Parts: sequence; structure tokens; C-alpha cells
Amino acid sequence: MSETYLPRLTARLRELGLPEERVRETAADLAAHLAECGADPVREFGPVEEFARQLAPDAAGPVPPGAGAETWRWTADTSVDEELLGRFGDEGWEVERVDALGRFVCRRDRERPQRWEYRRELVTRGREGLDERLAPDGWEPCGNWVVYAWFKRPRAASDGPAAELGGAPPAPPARRVFLSRRFRALCAGAAVVALAAGVAVSVRDGDPLSGLGLLTGLAAGALLPLGVAFALSRRT
Repeated sequence: MSETYLPRLTARLRELGLPEERVRETAADLAAHLAECGADPVREFGPVEEFARQLAPDAAGPVPPGAGAETWRWTADTSVDEELLGRFGDEGWEVERVDALGRFVCRRDRERPQRWEYRRELVTRGREGLDERLAPDGWEPCGNWVVYAWFKRPRAASDGPAAELGGAPPAPPARRVFLSRRFRALCAGAAVVALAAGVAVSVRDGDPLSGLGLLTGLAAGALLPLGVAFALSRRT
């Protein structure tokens, strides 16, 4: 299945009317990304049809109201992710997976959205037997990121028919990144430490350029992975 993913995707993009040059560029970028991270394309990008419509939204045309499912990707730091998962789960968002950039890839049925609930587990020592221990209570894995694993289950398991959303669900949030005050404070603290290190090096060497060079190196080292992540996010 994974070997045929990109050929089927490129064929579907052509059917949707995407220009041939963009089809070739997109296929090359995706192939390079998969070769680098070694991920399964279905887990990384989702089903071919859904991903093709994300890559060619104009060619695919608008999705009629009430038809199919809608998708949404978002990310948050671990200080607020559980709270947000609970909130969005109550709005009918089901997490299908966590992608290589740490984003929750969600879908919601347009016609009969259901409420979902989530839990997060620390898996620093492996997850042997974790899935089996949680399965009897209806929990199923829906994503992993570094040392965490997330599990989901429909609220129907405990709430019955009341788990189905009544009326039209709220629109997908405009935001895609949710950072807590704690995380922002940590970043600010790291910036202060880096600045202090630069000043200390300048004083020690008697040359302001030494401290500037250190700060430039630290900034480049921090921005490089962010730039890669942003570039990859533009492709997916």
C-alpha cells in the first residue's frame, strides 16, 4: 500500500486538474520527506482522496454542506493539550493521528458528529502492554509524539445517544497553534539566558563580536528546525 501511495496521489491530483508542473514538484517534495523521516504515507498524510483535496482545494471544488467529513490540524504544548483535546472532542473532533510535526490531525463527520474524549500517557520507558491495558475501557491509540501517547474513545461508550452533537457543530477554530503562558515564559527565560551568555562571552574576550557570534549561532540553531517544520507544514 505504501509503495502505491504517491502514484495514486499524483494520478488523483491530475484528475482534479492540478497543473502538471505542480504535480511533479509536489510528488518530489513528498517523496523526499518520506525518505527522510521513514514514515508510512497513510499515517503521515492521511487517505489519498482526503490529502489530494487538501493539496488541490480549488481544483477539487467546495465540499457541499453536510457532505462527507471536514479535517483540521492543530498543535499545542503539553501544558494545555489535554484541556484542548477535551474541548475540541466535545465539538465532535476526532483525532486520527499525530503527524511528524506534532500536530493533531482531526476529522469531524458533517452529518452526525459525535463527541470524543482523550487521555495522554507518558511512554518514556516504552508502551509494552499499554494498549492492551486500556483497550477494555474502550481506549484506542490515536497518536505518538516523543515521549507521549494519546488515546481516544467516543463518549457514546459512557454517555450513550447523548454523545451525538445536536444541531450544527461550531466552525473549526481559526487558530492552529495554542501555546500556554508557561511555555511562553519558558521561551522568554531561554532568550534571557542566551543573552546573558552572549554578554558574558563579550566581557570575557573584550570583544563584542564574540558575544554577537555566540548569539547568532544560538539563534540559527534554534531557527533551523523551526524553519524546516514550517516548510514541511506548508506541504501538508
